[in-house]
Amino acid sequence: MHQTPGAAARASTLAAALLLAAGAAHASCGSAFCSVNSDWASDALGLAEGAVLDLRYESIHQDQPRTGSRRIGVGEIPRHHDEVSTANRNLLANYSRSFASGWGYSVGLPIVDRKHFHIHNHQGGQVEERWDFREIGDLRLTGRYQQPLGSGTSTAGVIFGVKLPTGRTGVANDDGDVAERSLQPGTGTTDVILGAFFHHQLSATGSWFAQAQLQHPLNRHDEFAPGAQLTLDLGYARRFGEKFAGLLQLNAVVKRRDRGAQAEPEDSGSRSLFLSPGVSYELNERMRVYAFYQHPLHQSVNGVQLTARRAVAVGLATRF
Repeated sequence: MHQTPGAAARASTLAAALLLAAGAAHASCGSAFCSVNSDWASDALGLAEGAVLDLRYESIHQDQPRTGSRRIGVGEIPRHHDEVSTANRNLLANYSRSFASGWGYSVGLPIVDRKHFHIHNHQGGQVEERWDFREIGDLRLTGRYQQPLGSGTSTAGVIFGVKLPTGRTGVANDDGDVAERSLQPGTGTTDVILGAFFHHQLSATGSWFAQAQLQHPLNRHDEFAPGAQLTLDLGYARRFGEKFAGLLQLNAVVKRRDRGAQAEPEDSGSRSLFLSPGVSYELNERMRVYAFYQHPLHQSVNGVQLTARRAVAVGLATRF
C-alpha cells in the first residue's frame, strides 16, 4: 500500500511507541525495573535515520511476599530477614542514534530512587532495618543492525552490547549497615547483552513486534553475580486519529538464581508474565509522550521474594 511521506513518518513514530522492550530485574529484596522499558522507544524511532532522546519515569511498589506462585504474609516462612517492602522509583535516560546503513547504537543510564524495609531476625529478637537512597545505576551500551524485509513493511535486526558496572555496590543506611547485594543500585559486573527483534507494519495505523533478549554476567564482583535474564516481548500498536495511539504488550521475564558467597541463591530467580496496556500522544512531529500500566498475569519465584501488584511507567521521546 502506498503511503504519503506524512503517513510514513507517523507510522515510524507509532512504531516508536510500540517497541518498548523488557528490562526487568527481580530479587529477594525487591529491587526492580519495570519490564516495560523505554530503551526501544528510542530505538524504534531509530527505525528511521536520526537520533532520539527518551526519558522515562517508573514506579514499582513491591509489598507482596511470595513463594513459588503463592502469596504469603510477611514472616510466614521464616528467613534471616523478613522482607516487608521495596519502593522503586526510577528515572531512565536513553539516547539512540540510527544510520541509513542500518547500524545504530544506544546509551542508557538509570537513576535509582529506592526505599527498602525488612525485619532482621537476630538472636530471638526482631530489628527493623531500612534503606533510602538515590543513586546512579549501571550503564548500558548497545549496538544494533537492522534491515528491511520483503516489500519493506517488515524489519528484522539483532542487538548486541554490554552493561557496565557504573552503579555503586556498597550503599549503606544511616546505621552503617550495607544493603543486600541484590538491593544495590549496581551489580558490580559486566554483562553481555544479545538479542533479536522483528517489526511488521500492518498498515499506516497499526504495527506489531516481537523481541528476545538475553543479559548474562561475564564475571563476579566481591563474590556476587546476578542471575542471567531472558526477556521475551510481543506488542501491538494501533493509531486512533492523527496523534493518539493505543498500545498493548505481553512481557515474559525469566531470571536465573544469583551466584556467589554474597548472593542469596535460595531466594533469587523468577518467572513472570505481564500484560502492559498503554497509550501514547504525539505532541508534534518530533515529540511523543506515553504511559503504561503493567499488570502481572503470572509470577513464580524461588524461595521467598517481594513482588509488585502493578507498575506504572510514563515517558517522553524526542526525535532529533
